[in-house]
Amino acid sequence: MADLFDTAADPLPTSAPRPLADRLRPRALSQVIGQDEVLGPEGPLGVMQASGSLGSLILWGPPGVGKTTIARLLADETDLTFVQISAIFTGVPELRKVFEAARHRRANGQGTLLFVDEIHRFNKAQQDGFLPHMEDGTILLVGATTENPSFELNAALLSRAQVLVLKRLGPADLERLAQRAEGELGRALPLDPGAREALIEMADGDGRAILNLIEQVMAWKVEAPLDRDQLATRLMRRAARYDKSGDEHYNLISALHKSIRGSDPDAALYWLARMLTGGEDPRFLARRLTRMAVEDIGLADPEANTVCLNAWQTYERLGSPEGELALAQAVIYLALAPKSNAGYGAFKQAMAAAKKTGSEPPPKHILNAPTRLMKDEGYGAGYAYDHDAPDAFSGQNYFPDGMKRGVYYLPVERGFERELKKRIDWFAKLRDKRQG
Repeated sequence: MADLFDTAADPLPTSAPRPLADRLRPRALSQVIGQDEVLGPEGPLGVMQASGSLGSLILWGPPGVGKTTIARLLADETDLTFVQISAIFTGVPELRKVFEAARHRRANGQGTLLFVDEIHRFNKAQQDGFLPHMEDGTILLVGATTENPSFELNAALLSRAQVLVLKRLGPADLERLAQRAEGELGRALPLDPGAREALIEMADGDGRAILNLIEQVMAWKVEAPLDRDQLATRLMRRAARYDKSGDEHYNLISALHKSIRGSDPDAALYWLARMLTGGEDPRFLARRLTRMAVEDIGLADPEANTVCLNAWQTYERLGSPEGELALAQAVIYLALAPKSNAGYGAFKQAMAAAKKTGSEPPPKHILNAPTRLMKDEGYGAGYAYDHDAPDAFSGQNYFPDGMKRGVYYLPVERGFERELKKRIDWFAKLRDKRQG
């Protein structure tokens, strides 16, 4: 596929200098780079175009991957009038005007492609307002969002539109954009290979960002190539994309959790670092690490929970950045600890059994009898004091009378739970013998 931005874009009717990103905009969908899975001949949008049946779309992806460009080119290639609005700046009165204008165009034989940027920022009622105009063909809706549509958009809207996932641009894609920019500007970037690689890293998968960075570098008019360190002193590193309340927050904590569960300390440290550099609250991470200790390690290593609590307390006393080292060490410990979710599973099964059996009382022999009436009712009768029994184990029944004995905790043959399994098996044999 060709590059994301083409050098032969139509000039704007103005004498003002045009930004590089605008000068390199593609003029056809076939020139968009980095989205082959969506735009290729076998991709969903490619198939739609080939069949001549284009429906409403939701373009979901990070910034700078071509969402607006794709929507505009779709309008051009389908002879629809392109109308662009932003959910941030558009209210109900403006929406009514947009729909009325679209109805007027339709009456005159002209369709409308309505591109809604940041569509997830519309509330439920506003999203519902699009439905009748989508259904009667007044508009073909193309929404753009950086947030997960499953969480941010109404089910009714999603049922009427196909979600297309656009991916961040890879280093090779960004390099091709850089080469196109050099061709447009008529000279090479004054960077050595290391600095060029650093510039691409700074763009963080954002095509618009790489072109803006290139414009800054070219404006310096330096002759000798800059190295990585010289570039870093002249150009502030672009902050990594991270929304502490959005998709990236949940995606990264999921990656950290699964890396620890998968016993990969290096990957776990990487995701911890990604979250910390993105501005995540270390206290949130301390809480989630403690949860991982009890869910995925449990009694296979009882020290794991203690390590997490100690790391949490260490962070509270030292603060950032020194206290973050304690969290990193907890991550390493958890990743390398033996894993067991037996305790977690046992608790869930016990909860399910408790809900199912309702209000079944304990057997009377394990109830206290502080009053004469309770003694007369049989409370405490027949209770065997375990310390008086051989091996300090009576083997009595402690489940409700008539309830089948539950077996919830099934320890694994890993870590300390291997020892616990021996104890369970030993008590089970004694119980069978004593109740025999």
